[in-house]
Amino acid sequence: QVQLVESGGGLVQAGDSLRLSCAASGRALSTYGMAWFRQAPGKEREFVAAVSRFGGTAYADSVKARFTISRDNAKNTLYLQMNSLKPEDTGVYYCAAARQAIAASLKSEYNYWGQGTQVTVSS
Repeated sequence: QVQLVESGGGLVQAGDSLRLSCAASGRALSTYGMAWFRQAPGKEREFVAAVSRFGGTAYADSVKARFTISRDNAKNTLYLQMNSLKPEDTGVYYCAAARQAIAASLKSEYNYWGQGTQVTVSS
């Protein structure tokens, strides 16, 4: 079992930056594919970014060039650096881990989920 706990969310203005963290316990994350998803009110949970076991990354088109996903296996932690935030980035951000080591974009590929952290971007 893997337990995931997100932190770092908050209320910011458009153009600001935030860094989200996802601390894992129970198992070493080094063999898992990891990702961030987000869910806005009234919308489906959507893919944001993913990183494979080997460091390969994938991003949703809407966040490319603004967000950066990274992992520190020594600290068992996943990060999401979010720059140039927009109001449409508002939502609950979830960390996820997949036993598959790839950087997958489908929710169904992920076996473990955190409880989420709220990000609100005001205009």
